Amino acid sequence: MSRIGNKILEIPEGVTIDISSDNQVTVKGPKGELSRKFSEDMKIVIQDNVLTVERPSDINKHKSLHGTTRAHIGNMVEGVTKGFERKLQLIGVGYRAQMSGKKLVLNVGYSHPVEIVPEDGVEVEVPENTKLTVRGIDKERVGALASNIRQVRPPEPYKGKGIRYEDEYVRRKEGKTAK
Repeated sequence: MSRIGNKILEIPEGVTIDISSDNQVTVKGPKGELSRKFSEDMKIVIQDNVLTVERPSDINKHKSLHGTTRAHIGNMVEGVTKGFERKLQLIGVGYRAQMSGKKLVLNVGYSHPVEIVPEDGVEVEVPENTKLTVRGIDKERVGALASNIRQVRPPEPYKGKGIRYEDEYVRRKEGKTAK
């Protein structure tokens, strides 16, 4: 029994969901439109402004697809209503970020600035030169861009320098000791 797959999804006001015959789900809302194709084994049903996902059998493949399908549709609905955001911070002397047109320019201790161009549908905001916010309606793309930014200079365990998520805890190690 999939707890997430069996949860009903109430469709909020102002959101429309279209399901084509090949399980292509399109969700339209106030912030935009998302579309995704799901497995044709799953049965997606909308009745009285409530969406449910049903699986045809109890084999492992269908069990795993059941919860995943429901979670993806839930994320699509949340994305077009509220949107998603990931906050990052730069920690280190001289580490800073700035926007140059559409490009994000990071100065994080390399001999050159690192430029990252966000794809369409995802925007980067720099409220302070050591803080970043990645926003968008697609949870996967927001998370992927935030991860790519973090990979430019991941936090290191000795001084804690690097780019980290705002809520991330970096376990610190003790350095060498002199005799």
